[in-house]
Amino acid sequence: MSMAAGFLGGAKDRLLPASIPFRFFLSAAAFHILAWAVLFMGADQVAGFSGGTGPVLAAIHLATLGVFSMTAIGASYQLFPVVTGRALARTWPVRLSFWFLLPGIILLAYGMGLGTSLFMQTGAVLVTVGLVMFAFVMAGNLSRAAGSMPVVAAHGWAALVALIMFAGLGLALIWDFEVGFLADHSGLAILHMIMASFGFMGLLVGGLSLILIPMFVLTRSLGNRPGWVQLALAGLALVCFSIANLMEIPALNWLAVLAGLITAGTYIWQMRKAQAASMRKRLGLSFILIRSSWGLLILTLVIGGVIQAGLPIPNAPALFGFALLAGWLLTFLTGVLQRIMPFLASMHASGMSGLPMLMSELVVETPLKIHAYSHFAALALVGAGIVLDMTVLVQLGAVSGTIGALAFLAFALNVVLKLRASQQGNRDIKRGKRQSSRARK
Repeated sequence: MSMAAGFLGGAKDRLLPASIPFRFFLSAAAFHILAWAVLFMGADQVAGFSGGTGPVLAAIHLATLGVFSMTAIGASYQLFPVVTGRALARTWPVRLSFWFLLPGIILLAYGMGLGTSLFMQTGAVLVTVGLVMFAFVMAGNLSRAAGSMPVVAAHGWAALVALIMFAGLGLALIWDFEVGFLADHSGLAILHMIMASFGFMGLLVGGLSLILIPMFVLTRSLGNRPGWVQLALAGLALVCFSIANLMEIPALNWLAVLAGLITAGTYIWQMRKAQAASMRKRLGLSFILIRSSWGLLILTLVIGGVIQAGLPIPNAPALFGFALLAGWLLTFLTGVLQRIMPFLASMHASGMSGLPMLMSELVVETPLKIHAYSHFAALALVGAGIVLDMTVLVQLGAVSGTIGALAFLAFALNVVLKLRASQQGNRDIKRGKRQSSRARK
């Protein structure tokens, strides 16, 4: 049985109101624009960035919290009830978490850009409350899981542990800018970034990919055993990196890099296996992004190994961070959103027949082509600008990224507008039928 068939057959009763996941996805698309625009403002600081407030730090958090977390949270709220076989008990905490996260991210990024403690602290508290609410909602859903997909649920639990760690570190780091109570601010900042990206985001990506990729390519579900191996290796990598940095045991970083590479290899092998058995041979533009992100994940880990080995790569820390955030995660998530937004919209837009709309009716290809070309150009230009320490290349890359992000927002808005038009049409048909029935009586 294919994953798509399973979703269509049994998950419609667990669909959230369309406004819930789409408010997260549209916010992510808007923050996508802001992240590139703010990076342009701090282009002269990108190559040598090693921490501290300013536009680069703001751009990083507009990407990590604004784009990545908003996408992951919106998708998790919808997909984990499908995985667990349990609808969310209530939706008001879901809606409320969004209204903590949205202003919190804006205030936090604004405060980071200006170096203003009050805005940073207020934003950090709001974001943390929103993340904790998400964690409680997901923990409640996972604790009631039916156990049909235990390996995916286990990835969810591990991601929540990483979330608590990176959120707690984030709060401490924000207050340390003013108070200065941390002995090793830069070391904890690196751990915070790793827990947010490889921990929270990486574990969610690894777990939900076991559902999403087979569903997108129309193939049978993947076996559980490789997924458990993937989770164990990811946990080993994160634990080793944490101990290496907290207890100053650099040798463990090598084990973390090795475990990370094997984790990535296991993950990519599973994804390629799903593609090989696909009923759909032409996977489209979204899978160019998704497959590229897998290569960029390996590149990121190799750069991390090079840094650990002390080999001379100009501005290696900044290159690692850019490859991790804009290379792997941003490329993957924009590719996934190109599929998941039309898919969810088609489910919500089903008419009187109960059949979903065709996804092709919801997608305009031109904005996605502009986004793809602009995104890859941005990666190449900013990456070269970091290595060569050329501000003009970083600026050109940020402009290209902004153009791509604007095109992506146009795609997202088109999906939402077509969904709303379809739902309004369905409501009008039902109203007409009710009026006709009353007239006959």
